Amino acid sequence: MSADTIQCHRCGEAAPKLEKAPFRTELGERIMSRICTNCWQDWLKHQTQLINHYGLDPRDAKARAFLYEQIEEVLLGVGDGQGIDTSKQGSIEW
Repeated sequence: MSADTIQCHRCGEAAPKLEKAPFRTELGERIMSRICTNCWQDWLKHQTQLINHYGLDPRDAKARAFLYEQIEEVLLGVGDGQGIDTSKQGSIEW
């Protein structure tokens, strides 16, 4: 692997790494060190779907906590995270 690639935790492939951490926190550093660019882009699409489907305001602390929980599960964990459940459109369980 070159200095520009990592062994991605999510897809398991040697792939291009992120150029910089997506957050200025420990979580951002973990994402940058473990998640490839392609998986991060996939996450951003899924995050947008979650925000739109559940009507989340990322400025709201509860909404951010929900999204960070999903990052932990989807990218850094082994789960698939919260799906888009159309029966619950517009609400999430806190």
